[in-house]
Amino acid sequence: MTTMQDPRHQYPAPPYPQDDQNHPGTEAKMTPKADHGETSYKGSGRLAGRKALITGGDSGIGRAVAIAFAKEGADVVISYLSEDKDAQETIRLVQEAGQKGIAIAGDIQEEAHCKQLVKQTIDELGGLDILVINAAFQMAHDSFLDIPNDEFERTYRTNVFAMFYLCKAAVPVMPEGGSIINTASIQAYMPEPSILAYASTKAAIVNFSKGLAKEVIDKGIRVNVVAPGPVWTPLIPSTMPDDKVKTFGEDSYLGRAAQPVELSPIYVLLASQEASYITGMVYGATGGRPIG
Repeated sequence: MTTMQDPRHQYPAPPYPQDDQNHPGTEAKMTPKADHGETSYKGSGRLAGRKALITGGDSGIGRAVAIAFAKEGADVVISYLSEDKDAQETIRLVQEAGQKGIAIAGDIQEEAHCKQLVKQTIDELGGLDILVINAAFQMAHDSFLDIPNDEFERTYRTNVFAMFYLCKAAVPVMPEGGSIINTASIQAYMPEPSILAYASTKAAIVNFSKGLAKEVIDKGIRVNVVAPGPVWTPLIPSTMPDDKVKTFGEDSYLGRAAQPVELSPIYVLLASQEASYITGMVYGATGGRPIG
């Protein structure tokens, strides 16, 4: 039985150390350490026999989802950009849970790589039942006028184009009962000017996912979105100013940032057969701040 706890004090709250990292950051340098469910998540076989592809699975929410899926009985392929040590740690944890785990490096900005990810998942695991599109790029600026054009394009290519490429490759080969889960953000609804490029991609993800859900339900595939609020991942100290890192999450009702493991049960639900009547929906996990 899970012990009842006051959610305000369940995990560390600000102020957080200002531990500068270069993008894309690494879990090893996070202070405090993030909880991905290494010991705290308890599985119950809800995804037994499923085959999943998770982008950005080396760290943060992606790692937590990979661990939860494995503990629920799924084999997992994770994609990542270049964070080899983090990716191998995720795979170690997936294998520790008794499931097959494979890490594939590469840049999802490229359509050819997205196609290869889907093909390799099917080749290695024997199918693709669950697609979690989670990898993202962001940078903070004092003004949108300071955003370099190439950085704006990179943000869209990583966050939006890759989603399009991956869905286009996956939908024709996914079985009836398959599930696509896209990661948006509270930023889709309450955009911060300092990360406007990122925020606007998250709005695009919500819109695309709702439209896609209408089409692919004819194939028996569900599409849903998770919209997190502040989550303690390497993306934060590697892309945000020190003062923002120090106070990250304090404006949530809980007064703190979420830990990645607090998001993974939503992905498990949306991937599972228990969510058979759920499609085209956005699930917020924002610590109380409203979406929609």
